[in-house]
Amino acid sequence: MSQYRITVDTGGTFTDVVYFREDKREITIHKLPSTPHDPSEAIIAGVRHLLDQGVKPGDIEYFCHGTTVGTNALLEGKGASTGLLVTEGFRGIYEVGEQSTPHGSSVFDIHYRKPNLLAPESRTGEVAERVDFQGHVVKPLDEAALRATVRELAGRGVQSVAVCLLFSFLYPAHERRIAEIIKEEAPQISVSLSSDVLPQIREFFRLSTTVINAYLQPILERYVHHLESQLDSAGVHTGKRYIMQSNGGSATFAAAARKAVATVLSGPAGGVTAGVNLARDTKEPNLITFDMGGTSCDVALIKDGQASSSNRIEVDGRVIAVPMMDINTVSAGGGTIARVDAVGQLQVGPDSAGAVPGPACYCKGGTLPTVTDANLALGYLGEGNFLGGRMRLDTALARKALQENVAGPLGMSVEAAAEGIVRIINVKMEEAIKAISTMRGFDLRDFTLVAFGGAGPLHAGQMARNLGMRGVLVPLYPGVNSAIGLLQADVRHDYAASRLTLLSDVGPGEVAGRLGELADLARAELRAEGFKPSEIALEYALDMRYAGQGYELTVPLASAKVTKKVLADLRALFDATHKKLFGHSGPEEPVEAVTYRVTGVGRLPEVKMPTFRKQGTALKAAYLGTRKARFDGVTRDVPVYQREKLDVGHRVKGAAIIEQLDSTIVLHPGQVAVVDRFRNLHVTEGK
Repeated sequence: MSQYRITVDTGGTFTDVVYFREDKREITIHKLPSTPHDPSEAIIAGVRHLLDQGVKPGDIEYFCHGTTVGTNALLEGKGASTGLLVTEGFRGIYEVGEQSTPHGSSVFDIHYRKPNLLAPESRTGEVAERVDFQGHVVKPLDEAALRATVRELAGRGVQSVAVCLLFSFLYPAHERRIAEIIKEEAPQISVSLSSDVLPQIREFFRLSTTVINAYLQPILERYVHHLESQLDSAGVHTGKRYIMQSNGGSATFAAAARKAVATVLSGPAGGVTAGVNLARDTKEPNLITFDMGGTSCDVALIKDGQASSSNRIEVDGRVIAVPMMDINTVSAGGGTIARVDAVGQLQVGPDSAGAVPGPACYCKGGTLPTVTDANLALGYLGEGNFLGGRMRLDTALARKALQENVAGPLGMSVEAAAEGIVRIINVKMEEAIKAISTMRGFDLRDFTLVAFGGAGPLHAGQMARNLGMRGVLVPLYPGVNSAIGLLQADVRHDYAASRLTLLSDVGPGEVAGRLGELADLARAELRAEGFKPSEIALEYALDMRYAGQGYELTVPLASAKVTKKVLADLRALFDATHKKLFGHSGPEEPVEAVTYRVTGVGRLPEVKMPTFRKQGTALKAAYLGTRKARFDGVTRDVPVYQREKLDVGHRVKGAAIIEQLDSTIVLHPGQVAVVDRFRNLHVTEGK
């Protein structure tokens, strides 16, 4: 009996589906328009596409989904009505924030406004209790007063409550009792406890993260339950149902719904996971992943085969402090809208035409020009090749939108307007790449740009040239590469506990004990999810800082077996890491152990990309003809090739266009693309 795995990445414009047949180790793909009103509609349509080919629902043994439900709810302000409970006398923590000196637009933009509080003061209640910095109860919890506060919040229509008490990461009992009382007084209200979501120091970051979890939890929970029922209705009853997380690993539907904040970068994380595997396969350890879809562009840095990660990021000005891949997102995609502003300047974005109505050329009622319309007008896209010919683009509609909204008002040709749009969007995406590379001390000449997403390979050749990068790497299925990453992701759960102590005062046994407690939690959760001991791996780390510093560095540990030598080596590694990142270190200064970290990994059967043998076919077998395309202000006839017919070892010289089902690759004059044994395309300047 054939067994299948299905992974689905939902984007703003298209939903990408990947099918993996276990017995033949065979990958097939499908791409269809997203359904923003109910993302599960496109997902189930993707599942039924496989069933329509004769596969039985019982043959589907694994399902993983990269979702933007949480991200969109946060960005669009469409989360649950959220309340907040804090220790009495500290209701101002959320509004005051971290108190650090602002940077970026908040410094010079006179119109700058802080994001609205997700749990405003009107829905914030104070809890009569107090725990000191050592975790000792100073004032017991006043349960009678708490019940009155909970009833008041329920009367205000609160759907979800974040509970963040002082030093609850040392003494979580008060928060847990509050959760019990909320369940008794208002069982309809969802509860997020900071001691569960983020049991570590720094009150504002812990509070902000917990509030965001509370804001998103009911939304993601409803979505997950709806998706589960849809899968059940389709006959897909596998217990292996997962949601991708921001940390590069997946979680069960139930675990993801509980910790919704960990899914904010769900979709983009799949692309970075695929990038890490691509670095291993191609032996190119230094990559910048460039994922350009219909509404946004996500970039991340992979150095020496390892993706950059962070324990704290900002999304739309809101702080999230859970472990996640370090991904920089900008509003730049194929559906990004171009227009002339009130002072006669060409603006591209940030708004997008999305899936409905989409770019003007989609013939769905869109009238505003987008980046996709510009690429079609320049000849980079063809009318009849989109989605393998399943969707036809209309050049006349694209040119009309460009003429009426950009070219006419600016007094230029449609082609010049289209080139201007592409240049502007390229610069925006190049700045996003610089933000994670050159601005952090990395030399882009050492990196290759991995182009994926439906629109990434259209723009990557020019961008890599502008940035002076080594070249471009286009994977076999660029349009669904993030869904490929979902196929390659293990299950990952992160655990943390803050205990602030001088490293010199902490013995090996104490460090091992604290890590061991977290490791026990990790093993228990993974065993409950069906993983055998042989399928469970644990990763250890310790956040450290020089005494008195306001930030920490995460330093990895090989295991929980800690000796005096291990602690000495850990201290030396911290000094070396600090020097590498900041240019100086203080080996003679005291160091503090701050937060203990364990990641539990549930190993899933590995999925490797297929390799191919050279068939000996001639390049002309992939030749489709010529098309007029514009490069650097000059329109010329360029050859067009079908990628599926390119053989291992084939070399394609630019200017040229390479078309495939899920994307289009543009080679600029002087560039050469070579097909490797994985049928990836390696694009470099002519050699």
